[in-house]
Amino acid sequence: MNIILWVLQIVFGLFFLFVGVMHFVLPPNLPAMMGWMYELSPALHAVSGVLEILGGLGLILPGLFRIQTRLTPLAALGLVFVMAGAAVWHITRGEAQNVVQNLVVAALLGFVAYGRWKLSPLKDRNA
Repeated sequence: MNIILWVLQIVFGLFFLFVGVMHFVLPPNLPAMMGWMYELSPALHAVSGVLEILGGLGLILPGLFRIQTRLTPLAALGLVFVMAGAAVWHITRGEAQNVVQNLVVAALLGFVAYGRWKLSPLKDRNA
């Protein structure tokens, strides 16, 4: 179980770091599936970017350094809420494919949160 959780943490941690940075350095010519990023307000870019970067770091760094490991399930849970908000935003735009993707990612992050809280908690270095 620990290995599965670590794989999910690393994959989603890197994904959210990448997408979070993209909110601040919006590149031209994004794929059509990500064209919605051009329509976000500057405030929503800033909020989403910061939450995704912090969440991505929170999935990886506490367990890697074994410091404040209780932050990992909280980061995963926070990203569940970010994905739920993204799903609502995509619903209003009629983007069913993005809604499904958001809900699948939210479910997997929920699994990480529960897994690191109950099934296979990370241990702090001093514990």
